[in-house]
Amino acid sequence: MAPRESVHKRRLTMDRVPNVTRADAAAAVRNPLAFIAERWTPAPRTVQRAALSALVMSVVIVVTGGAVRLTGSGLGCPTWPKCTADSLTATSAMGFHGAIEFGNRMLTYVLCAAVGWAIIAARSEKPYRRSLTRLGWTQFWIVMSNAVLGGIVVLVGLNPYTVAAHFVATSALIAVAVVMWQRAREGDGEPRPLVGKAVQQLVWFLVAASVLLILVGTVVTGAGPHAGDSSEVERMPVDWETVAKVHAVLAWIVVTLTFALWFVLKAVDAPRGPLSRTRDLFLILLAQGVLGYVQYFTNLPEVLVGLHMLGSAVMWIAVMRVLLSLRERPYVTVDVPGQAAEATLTKA
Repeated sequence: MAPRESVHKRRLTMDRVPNVTRADAAAAVRNPLAFIAERWTPAPRTVQRAALSALVMSVVIVVTGGAVRLTGSGLGCPTWPKCTADSLTATSAMGFHGAIEFGNRMLTYVLCAAVGWAIIAARSEKPYRRSLTRLGWTQFWIVMSNAVLGGIVVLVGLNPYTVAAHFVATSALIAVAVVMWQRAREGDGEPRPLVGKAVQQLVWFLVAASVLLILVGTVVTGAGPHAGDSSEVERMPVDWETVAKVHAVLAWIVVTLTFALWFVLKAVDAPRGPLSRTRDLFLILLAQGVLGYVQYFTNLPEVLVGLHMLGSAVMWIAVMRVLLSLRERPYVTVDVPGQAAEATLTKA
């Protein structure tokens, strides 16, 4: 056999696609996640990045949803699940508003892909971590429920109460995504508190105040001038300026609690993690507060309102990170079948 012919045959052998048996195909159809997990073990950093991608997309969907409302494109696609009664997608005749609304709908699929990637990576990690996989599935069902809720928002003509519920559901998604990202970077051992109960209670007060701040913020949105469409859209029957002042008072309460927490953590000589995350939250709150006052006194320009929505998501992430920094979870050593034999062969 000529040398060139031999090399050619070897290349064909190397490039040949492995045979997939009928049993493999059936297993992949029955349980695709288990099928992938049996054949792939992601590195811990891959799982962490997958969880982070889901979190990032959760924030992106907040920003793009805000863009839909602030550009008056909330009814750019006047129905759901189709964009119009006759078209699944936006048409050129629908113009800018149709493109904005339909683009936001398409980003939901990107969010689903990111969450799906996080689920696959968590399910394939060795050893198998059920709690991590459940966090991924929780995100998936929140996304599905919120997609349906988003359709209801359109069908009821941007009713402000459904719009508020839509944003609250996204905040819940962000919270779960933060927890999954944190859990992907720590072990499954019993959580060990890093601070005393009094400090933990203070943080829970901070979390509760932050939740209330977000909820009142949705009322400001529901009563304010940016209804999401140029047509007459129902608004919440309250004076938005009065609610905005209540929102500002709650913001100052959150800032005060954060500063008090930082002072207490310094006094008890707490570990660096809680201290640094509390400091980060304090700086984010100050920036968000300045932005809030500027937008209030400049009659709510769309760009500043959009940045304030982004700041709300970032603030909520920072609050969750402070809460999760109060404990540590050590890694638990678990023997994975095949690893011990592999280690023995490597030593030999």
